[in-house]
Amino acid sequence: MTATTIRVLLVDDHAMLRAGFRTILDTQPDIEVVGEAATGAEAVTAASALQPDVITMDVQMPDMDGIEATRLLVADPAITAQIAIITTFDRDDYLYRALDAGASGFLLKNAAAEDLIAAVRALAAGDGILAPEVTRRVLSRFAASPAPTASPARAAAAVVLPEPLTEREAEVLALLADARSNGEIAAALFIGEATVKTHVSRILQKLGARDRVQAVVLAHRMGLA
Repeated sequence: MTATTIRVLLVDDHAMLRAGFRTILDTQPDIEVVGEAATGAEAVTAASALQPDVITMDVQMPDMDGIEATRLLVADPAITAQIAIITTFDRDDYLYRALDAGASGFLLKNAAAEDLIAAVRALAAGDGILAPEVTRRVLSRFAASPAPTASPARAAAAVVLPEPLTEREAEVLALLADARSNGEIAAALFIGEATVKTHVSRILQKLGARDRVQAVVLAHRMGLA
């Protein structure tokens, strides 16, 4: 284990699924599964004791479901873990409730092993993640009703914030809202990925967003869809 090891808590009421996730994640030199929980209540207790960096959270569990557990964990200032809802249920109500509860990611249990690993790393880095098959539904769900007449970048720049977005930050936010990766944003704007990361960090700070997923939600509520 190194100083940069990502500590993961697995939460699911099926022991075989937890074992499968543990097998996948523990093969990675930068990831360590530090604990498991079978209910939402156990997850809250384990998260407090283990202080993981990332929590994978099932939805339907006895005693307390994963969405309520997520809500409690996000509300606790002593818990800094990023939470990904991972479920077999490709349902819009779970997705929106999870995001409203403060989850930073949403994946389906049939995702490939490499997608799970990438998701854990992205969450640990502070980047929210959504399964590709649900990303567009998120954008549609949170889109503002009337379509803005201005360009997305100018629409973002026009929003009144305590510290306004620069024109470049507005352009980056518009591309984030289009579900673009840092590499794709860099290519579109002819800038380096390090510069994109700096802009994203500033955008999150100005919007008061905890991660890219919340920034996307806010961007669409501002009419950037």
